[in-house]
Amino acid sequence: MKKIPARYSNILFGAILSIIMVTIISGTVVLINQGYDADFFGRWFKGFITAWPIAFPTVLFVAPFVRRVVARITAP
Repeated sequence: MKKIPARYSNILFGAILSIIMVTIISGTVVLINQGYDADFFGRWFKGFITAWPIAFPTVLFVAPFVRRVVARITAP
């Protein structure tokens, strides 16, 4: 299996984290607000497709800041 070059690790981290986050949050919000029925997965997918393009660049932009904050408030 060919591996992805390490120079893409920040982008890959942001993509995977945002996909997991948006999948869980959009599913939870749709379930709580609209309930579970035959169209649940369609609405969930629509929520995911709407939210992920916002979440992905946000994670890429915010993650370095969060890493610095965590490094300052934790002991080595």
